Amino acid sequence: MTSVLFVCVHNSARSQIAEAWTRHLCGSQLDPTSAGVEPGNLNPLALEVMREVSIDISDKRTQSVFELFRSGRLFAYVVTVCDEIAAERCPVFPGVTQRLHWSFADPASFEGSWDEKMARTRIVRDQIRAKVEELCATICSAAAQAAHE
Repeated sequence: MTSVLFVCVHNSARSQIAEAWTRHLCGSQLDPTSAGVEPGNLNPLALEVMREVSIDISDKRTQSVFELFRSGRLFAYVVTVCDEIAAERCPVFPGVTQRLHWSFADPASFEGSWDEKMARTRIVRDQIRAKVEELCATICSAAAQAAHE
């Protein structure tokens, strides 16, 4: 199984959504994990938009990317999901890994009413799903090709 780490600043929304989509869409082919530079609390907007698509992330806890590094875990892919404004705060995870950067707006920065924030968070959720679908197709295709060689 190919390991994938999704990283953002707080591990409260985007990286959690990416991990959940990967687990949901890629089944047993990928082993996703998410972490943050400054782990916080799960964002209620993320919980709700994932609940809308029948994916429950309410039992997830945030974790530090530095704890993962210290534990010695290795990842085939490390995907930062910070927006361009916070990109400089997204860490580079050391080791032999394929690094990808997907820029998504941070739901924690959204302003307006709950409904307005939910609408913008749904857009982020759907953008993340599309990128995860691409990642799953790419990794699974490469794995299948390697198995035939």
